[in-house]
Order: sequence, then C-alpha cells, then structure tokens
Amino acid sequence: MTKMIAQAAAPASSPGFSPLILLMYALFIGGFYFLFIAPQKKKQKEHERMIIALQTGDEVITTGGIYGTITNVKDDRFVVRVADNTKIEVGKAFIQSVAKKPAEGKKSS
Repeated sequence: MTKMIAQAAAPASSPGFSPLILLMYALFIGGFYFLFIAPQKKKQKEHERMIIALQTGDEVITTGGIYGTITNVKDDRFVVRVADNTKIEVGKAFIQSVAKKPAEGKKSS
C-alpha cells in the first residue's frame, strides 16, 4: 500500500519540447497571413494603381461619398468639381473609386 502512495505523490515528468507545437504555430501564423494580410496588401496595391491612373475628366467617388469630376491633378491631391462653380481639393488617399472614365473616341453616327 505504501508503494501505491509513493507513486501517486511523484510529480509527472514533462514531455519536453515538441516540434509538433512549433509546426502548429507556423501553420497558424501562415493561415493568418493568407487569410488577412495578403488580401489587404493586394487591395491596397490595386487602389494605388487606380490612383496613379486617374486623369482630368474622370468621375470619382470620395470616401465621404461625394461624387465629382477631376479637373486638375496635383502632386498630393486632386481638384474635384462637385457642382457648377464648386470645386474642392481632395487628398489622393481619399478617392475611393472611379465612377466612370470619360468616353474616348465616341463614334458619331
């Protein structure tokens, strides 16, 4: 009976370092990257390409929901006409999307 009590009181031995735990962390970090970080980087690069391609005459939508037409392109901002005789300057980062490009080479019948 004393032998049984002595075995129960002995501390459990630690399993030590397992490479499986390291593999699980690597898979978790890799999954996190491909689910969240990579798509956000792709979206950001597409937005940068869109901003670079904007020209005078393009109709745009700002992040505040204002529709307007670009009348002038400056280094760090656009001048956007939002109504007759009303122009505002908008930072390039605040252009959300292009509403439509001006029609190039319209065919007249």
